[in-house]
Amino acid sequence: MVSRPSPNATARFKPLLRYGLWGALFLLALGLGFGIPVGVVLDREVRAEFEALTWQIPTRVFARPLALVEGEPMSVPALQQELEAAAFSEGDGRTPGTFSREGGVFRIATRGFRDVDGAVDPARAEVRLANGRVAGLRRNDGGGPGFMLDPARIATLYGAKQEERELIRLDDAPPLLVAGLQAVEDRNFKHHIGIDPWGVLRAMFVNIKEGELEQGGSTLTQQLVRSLFLSNAKTATRKAKEAAYALIIEARFDKRRILETYLNQVYLGQQGGQSIHGVGAASRFWFGRDVADLKAHEIALLVAMVQGPSHHDPRRHPERAKTRRDLVLGVFHDTGLLTEVQRDAARRQPLGVLARPGLARNRYPGFLDLVRRQLASDYDADALTGAGLTVHTTLAPSAQRDAEASVARSLGALDKADRPALQAALVLTDAQTGDVRAIVGDRNANQPAFNRALDARRPVGSLLKPMVYLLALAQPGRWSLASPIDDGPVSMRLPNGQEWAPKNSDGRSHGVLPLEDALIYSYNQATVRLGMDVGPERLVALLKALAEIDAEPNPSLILGSVDLSPYAMAQAYQFLASGGRIQPLRAVRGVLSPEGEPVARYDGRKDEAQEGDAVAARLVTLVLQDAARRGTARALASGETAGLAAAGKTGTSNDGRDSWFAGYTGSHLAVVWVGNDRNEATGLYGATGAMRVWQGLFSTLPSAPLQPGEQGIEWAYVAQGQFATTESECTGARRYPFVAGFLPAEHLSCVERGLLDFFGFGADGE
Repeated sequence: MVSRPSPNATARFKPLLRYGLWGALFLLALGLGFGIPVGVVLDREVRAEFEALTWQIPTRVFARPLALVEGEPMSVPALQQELEAAAFSEGDGRTPGTFSREGGVFRIATRGFRDVDGAVDPARAEVRLANGRVAGLRRNDGGGPGFMLDPARIATLYGAKQEERELIRLDDAPPLLVAGLQAVEDRNFKHHIGIDPWGVLRAMFVNIKEGELEQGGSTLTQQLVRSLFLSNAKTATRKAKEAAYALIIEARFDKRRILETYLNQVYLGQQGGQSIHGVGAASRFWFGRDVADLKAHEIALLVAMVQGPSHHDPRRHPERAKTRRDLVLGVFHDTGLLTEVQRDAARRQPLGVLARPGLARNRYPGFLDLVRRQLASDYDADALTGAGLTVHTTLAPSAQRDAEASVARSLGALDKADRPALQAALVLTDAQTGDVRAIVGDRNANQPAFNRALDARRPVGSLLKPMVYLLALAQPGRWSLASPIDDGPVSMRLPNGQEWAPKNSDGRSHGVLPLEDALIYSYNQATVRLGMDVGPERLVALLKALAEIDAEPNPSLILGSVDLSPYAMAQAYQFLASGGRIQPLRAVRGVLSPEGEPVARYDGRKDEAQEGDAVAARLVTLVLQDAARRGTARALASGETAGLAAAGKTGTSNDGRDSWFAGYTGSHLAVVWVGNDRNEATGLYGATGAMRVWQGLFSTLPSAPLQPGEQGIEWAYVAQGQFATTESECTGARRYPFVAGFLPAEHLSCVERGLLDFFGFGADGE
């Protein structure tokens, strides 16, 4: 029997029901009164923010692309360094961004890139190295004779946020990545409205069944909202906002827009303070390749890391990352994206991530300092950072590493307890183009505080002497390398009234000798006589023309009493190394817009050398080659630099405070300074300090021997002690190069020379 409420009880219940109904209606009205306006405002704000969504794309700075040409200098270690710097991984040599090596044979597959001169397509080639050269090069893709490696990324100029991002379009993403991401993270993405309660329940069931966090509960839209607008705080308020934002975005924007935004925003790793956002940047960071070139097991690893990039970091936690990746591959198979054979094959693959990421904040601060300065005329610092530009430079990563290693190694060997702390600077250029290949501004190459290569101005000493001889040899009617010059004591009164009487470094005078020997052995007294005859004013004008160097026309300038930077001296010596061409040194090749279009080009000057300048420069080079064989730089004629036939000049300031060396081969010019920041005496000469750094660099740097050429030059034998031509078989006859058409007017045969000697009119006669 069912009991019924008494009439009195019903009567008492009706007021409560009425009040409850009114209360509910009141709360509903209150909610609508506040909720609708709040919803309208929230809708407007979220829609506007999502529509206006723009990302700060960092400006990326790249080294020069390495062009491999048959016959050009190249060593196995140098090519390995270039491949490593450009984030190539050892693999099959067929997949873009990989290489394989057997001895001196490399099989390389490039990715392709957009250069200053246009797009460079991906390519495959077999490169054979032997005897320090590219002995053979065969394209394996049917392409032309040239082969160019992708340039290494050497720096990243971020804006307010240190976010690494490379934007992609949805259509450019691999279909497996797009479908696989949805299969693992949001299987109902195409149909839900931003939130998916059933998806949460399904994810919970799968995760319990697998005993692993295989599927996430939040939709991709919710994850995107959390990444863009909210924090990761696990609070009810944040979850409510997340759901509201997701509903609004789904109502206002189509699925393709949401998915493309997700692919460009998702967080997928960290390197120091740099966060990796988007699958495009993640593909470069983890695999060194474009996202379109990823294979199934690599795509699965990216999808696996969405759940927790730090927890599943494949470099720090490879086993954990592989377990998660293999679970994702299982989901790909369960949802029909991979066959069983494909899944199993992918699971057998290693993780395949780069040992070191190809993401550079600033690998070479000394060189980047020069890049910034050369761009300063067109871009201020704010216009460069975070602007999405691509800056193509001239740096050669392998040469830069060799330079840094030589500085560190050489200074370590020179350090002594009784010697002040040594520092060094180095500038390396392409001898033919003026492109800067490497800069070292500190013995600790990662120290960006003070760039000695650009900013340390120290007395250059004898490094200026070749410029004095250059001016003299440009007057072939007055001077030649065979011209006699007196190296006796010299003194003169300076404008300030002081007496100036320079001495030779060995403290001796050497009498009358050929001009060539005065430079080979760097005699001060002979050089001062020559410089005063040429005129200090002309030396000042030459330095201004070659390197924008401002100097006073004092007699002491002839012996290098001017404070200059290694960079300024490299600019001056570029004239000699290039065969008489004025070539402003260049660190930047060009700048591309975020769309890859050229917005600025910095083409080096291609002026041909004037004939007189070329011949004079060639004559000085021939003498400096002799200096590297039997003069102050004779140590270069032995060891691993012997085959380079280098030209070089040492320099030392007073009391051994500054050690300098400038030398060049057929491919490269390098100027090195070694000294002490407090200007203390180091006890080092040019040959015992800076030249050791130079020699260490060129013992590993692939570089062509120097061949000055014979254009405009005429060779002749000159009689000993006489400015007259003679036969080669004559006793004491010496062969000299002359400017063509300017041989000595007198000819003295062996017979005539014998008669002169017989009657006492030889070299020492009256």
